[in-house]
Amino acid sequence: MTDEQRWPHRERIKVRYQEVDLQNVVFNAHYMGWCDIATAAWFDAALGWTGVDDDLDWMLVRAQLDWQDSATYGDTVDLDCGIARWGNTSLDVAFRGTVAGRPVFTALITYVCIVAGSTKETAKTTPVTDRMRSALAQAPTPT
Repeated sequence: MTDEQRWPHRERIKVRYQEVDLQNVVFNAHYMGWCDIATAAWFDAALGWTGVDDDLDWMLVRAQLDWQDSATYGDTVDLDCGIARWGNTSLDVAFRGTVAGRPVFTALITYVCIVAGSTKETAKTTPVTDRMRSALAQAPTPT
């Protein structure tokens, strides 16, 4: 299995000055933001999803991050993502961040599909659509 099959989407993030702390390492909260950027870009590329007037919507319900090293100002982080698990109404997206091939972090985020246009107060879960499964399931589970 090729790396492209394991990780069907790659987003390149250049670490900006405002993302690092006094130790010149990326402040931890930015990693979650990067995962959000990568997910939105992947879903746009695979599904044409723009977040506006779309029939797809989801909520983050769980996130796990593990750091292997740090990214610093000026680094380019290659952020790969792929489906790790499909549920009936949920999906897990796995992330791998590297700098010049050096492992920096991994993350696993669970999203639950909700009726499009819902708010936090009115959200009702809905099954993962066939459209979503077919567009994102082109690759096996990341390892």
